[in-house]
Amino acid sequence: MKLILQRVTSAQVAVDNTIVGSCQKGFCILVGISENDTASVIDKMANRIVNLRVFEDENGKMNKSLVDIQGSILLVSQFTLLADCNKGRRPSFIGAGNPVHAKNLFDTLILALRQQNIPVETGVFGADMQVEIHNDGPATFILEA
Repeated sequence: MKLILQRVTSAQVAVDNTIVGSCQKGFCILVGISENDTASVIDKMANRIVNLRVFEDENGKMNKSLVDIQGSILLVSQFTLLADCNKGRRPSFIGAGNPVHAKNLFDTLILALRQQNIPVETGVFGADMQVEIHNDGPATFILEA
C-alpha cells in the first residue's frame, strides 16, 4: 500500500464535472493498493495518518496532527501509484491489486479513518476523476506498508 498525503487548505474531486467529494484543511490522500496488501495494515495506516504531526503550531513548527487541527480527509484511489516504470516506455501495472481486492481494502481504510472521528470524503473508485488540490506548503508525505 502506498499513500501520498498532501497537506491541503482544500481539495475536491469531480466525476463527469460533478463534485463528488471535498475537504477543507487537512489531507488529500492518494491511495495505491497492491495485490499483496492485506487488511492487517489498515488500522496501522489509519493511526499513522491521523496522528502524523505535520501541521503547524502557533510557532510555525510542524507539531500538530490532523486530530489536533480538527482536519478532514479527501481520499482518492489511484492505482497508478503502483506503476513500475523501470523497463521500456510504458508503465507496468502488474503490482496493482485487482479492482475487487483494492476496493475492499480502500473501503476498509475509509471505515478505519471514520472510526477515528475524522471526516472523510472520497472520489469514485475506478472512475476517471479530476482532482483539485490546494497544497499547503507545499507539504507532501509518502507512507508505505
